[in-house]
Amino acid sequence: MRWKLKPETNPQITIKLAKELGVENTIAKLLVHRGIETYEQAKAFFRPNLTDLHNPYLMKDMDKAVERIEKGISEGEKILVYGDYDVDGTTSVSLLSSYLKTFYPNIATYIPDRYSEGYGISFQGIDFAEDNEITLIIALDCGIKAIDKVAYAKEKGIDFIICDHHRPSDTIPNAVAVLDPKRSDCEYPYKELCGCGVGFKLVQALASNQEQTIDDLVPYLDLVATAIAADIVPITGENRILAYFGLQVINQNPRTGIKAMIEQVKRDKFTITDVVFIIAPRINAAGRIKHGNYAVELLTEMDFDTAVKFALEIEQNNIDRKTLDKTITNEALQQIIENNEEQTFSTVVYAENWHKGVIGIVASRLIETYYKPTLVFTKSGDKLAASARSVKGFDVYNALEQCSEFIEQFGGHKYAAGLTLKEENYQNFKLKFEEVVRNTLPEELRTPEISVDAEINLEEVTPKFYRILKQLEPFGPQNMKPVFVASALRDNGYGKKVGADESHLKLNIFQGTDQKTYNAIGFGLGAKEEVVKKGNLFKATFCLDENHWNGNTSIQLLLKDIQEE
Repeated sequence: MRWKLKPETNPQITIKLAKELGVENTIAKLLVHRGIETYEQAKAFFRPNLTDLHNPYLMKDMDKAVERIEKGISEGEKILVYGDYDVDGTTSVSLLSSYLKTFYPNIATYIPDRYSEGYGISFQGIDFAEDNEITLIIALDCGIKAIDKVAYAKEKGIDFIICDHHRPSDTIPNAVAVLDPKRSDCEYPYKELCGCGVGFKLVQALASNQEQTIDDLVPYLDLVATAIAADIVPITGENRILAYFGLQVINQNPRTGIKAMIEQVKRDKFTITDVVFIIAPRINAAGRIKHGNYAVELLTEMDFDTAVKFALEIEQNNIDRKTLDKTITNEALQQIIENNEEQTFSTVVYAENWHKGVIGIVASRLIETYYKPTLVFTKSGDKLAASARSVKGFDVYNALEQCSEFIEQFGGHKYAAGLTLKEENYQNFKLKFEEVVRNTLPEELRTPEISVDAEINLEEVTPKFYRILKQLEPFGPQNMKPVFVASALRDNGYGKKVGADESHLKLNIFQGTDQKTYNAIGFGLGAKEEVVKKGNLFKATFCLDENHWNGNTSIQLLLKDIQEE
């Protein structure tokens, strides 16, 4: 692991901010690293407020979108709410459809089948709309590149409103309205909304014409927070406000479907991390194993007993997903070894029978073993489909653009993308992708990096310090849980490997001549036991966490890595 200490902050700004807030310099440093340099900025950060959300009409085409929806409602048109099959897509569809249904009945929902239709807007979806006399489709979390699909719908007399957050191409689809803060001609102040976030801005605009306030929309924020967590978007600006209040809804009064899921896992309080690893995979499992419609049915169900039945089905989907994920990961690792590809700059693997629903997860698993940009391919109809995942700092979307001569279709983000290609182009694509990665992946990005916020002395770790740290939540990209480094550490001699396979490391650490010990746990660091044996000095990177044991709560060091001094 590479340890990279963030650059020192301006001492004058840091000291002034620490004094104004009445906090330690370390806390002020953490804030300055997050772009917070004044008392007012800190106040807004520590006390998120829904009134700080931007006016939705600042988004380009919002007025056109609202006007077209209101026209459809006044004329009794059938409206189809269409979204992708992942968490962001299914939460978006659940959000907009459930809101519209509170005052208008002619609303249908549509989630494309991952296997027969693939990602985004499909011709089958448009045909479904035509067959059911639907004249307006609102697409969420997809559509920004669906130029041909929107034109196809127009020929059939079907209008489109697109709500997306992916990067547009040079040409925008000819829809009635295209809401996407990443449009180059959109001056919306916050660019990092997820698809459900864009959907929420549309709801916010519609609500203002229904004489509703932002407070009336709070019950929908559990869906928005779930999408923000699952789509790994920055937890800054508007996303942080939406996630903050959305987590409150999840923990205090979630919608029936989320409550039914929570019942399965018996957890008291959810953080963004819990949403990422507990709620999101269950919603995703429906689209991976069965159909994304199951997730929408669960998230919009009002009857608790019915929601519990849906939740149990989705729980089973998630169990099946885990089994597939494990099997395919092992097969992929075996393929890499058999092809002598451990030393390549990229990982590209393929088997025609791999389940399309889990190849994205498998790509992430392979990065845990071989830290490099990764694509996992499977057969999808008469083409090959892949999920791409990247390492920190490397833009896999740009890399795919450089291989576009071999690709039929692709889309996504810096760190995650999807693509299809013809089987006969697979080997050429694989060679080209390897060449692009070899030429553009800097040496330092080939080793996992631990980004360290600050060096501290362990005596700074007090209950007050930890309480203030917790107020930096919710954590996520660009507002990650703070990582500290401390030096001149020793174990008191009781350190040992723990866990069924002894893969974890449990220590009691003290620093310098201070004999006070601090509990520390390092998951997956069992092999580092040698570093701390015999009282050797070492240094460690760690987060702070709470340890609950026998009814007692204490602060512990959650070790990320340790090195000899």
